Amino acid sequence: MNKISVIGTGSVGSTIAYSIAIMGFAAEIVMIDINREKALGEALDIRQGTPFCTPCSIYAGDYPDAAGSNIVVLTSGLPRKPGQSRLELAQSNVNITKMIIPEITKYAPDATYVIVSNPVDILTYTFHKFSGLPENRIIGSGTILDTARLRSRLSEYYNISQNNIHAYVFGEHGDSSFIPWSVANISNVPIAECPKVFANNKIANPELDLKEIEDYVRKSGARVIARKGATFYAVSMSVCHICKCVLSGIDTTMTVSTMMHGEYGIDDVCLSTLNAVGHGGVRNKVNISLTDEETAKLRHSADTLKAVLKNLDI
Repeated sequence: MNKISVIGTGSVGSTIAYSIAIMGFAAEIVMIDINREKALGEALDIRQGTPFCTPCSIYAGDYPDAAGSNIVVLTSGLPRKPGQSRLELAQSNVNITKMIIPEITKYAPDATYVIVSNPVDILTYTFHKFSGLPENRIIGSGTILDTARLRSRLSEYYNISQNNIHAYVFGEHGDSSFIPWSVANISNVPIAECPKVFANNKIANPELDLKEIEDYVRKSGARVIARKGATFYAVSMSVCHICKCVLSGIDTTMTVSTMMHGEYGIDDVCLSTLNAVGHGGVRNKVNISLTDEETAKLRHSADTLKAVLKNLDI
């Protein structure tokens, strides 16, 4: 029986709990929030719809109720406001995370932790430094959402399933992220050849505008926030994908934020590269070959995050 605890019942945390219930891969879901009434209301709302889903127990609780969790999802923190960068949130949410870590790890020391709160790479690093947990059981959601946005945009160019698209966003979940186009392909067709290979009379296949795609991916979060005040559907689906993979018996590759130990010449910072995630957490890094220019972009992203870390009280 799989048990998942979600800390934080704002828009993201509540939507994650709802999505887990709909997808049916947890028998027990605990919702924890400093605002007890909010957690009670969200849990009640979701619970009353579970007769139409795979049966599960979902309730509001406190840290002791997280005992025995297979996964703990951390969404607590202040949300990003319109016009605000993820990194501007840093110190406030670092302080919140530092308060939560000893409370939750005391009761769920064997869980895999999925960090979602922003700035996710900074908070994943904070979790590494303060929790004392094995590194493989600390996963930042990182650029898995950015990668989903990239695949969604590419699928629109060719009206082809996102499942056939193999392309990634690396680096910070933020402005210094980048797309390593050298490894991008659709059904094993290199991305540069796709306009020719996937051309047909029914679809007007435009030439790929790589800059437009990169801008689309990088600015999507800000656009959603400007239009509706918050992002929560796509990130929730991304986090649920991570959770399903952590509970599965076979590994899945994805771009999540993990601690770097010399890969691509980067050390002591958390950012997203390709990882194999499976039962119990990160199984191993998948260090695909990058061009010299792409490696430089990844190192620049690492330097951007390290500059923020230097100015924080961690």
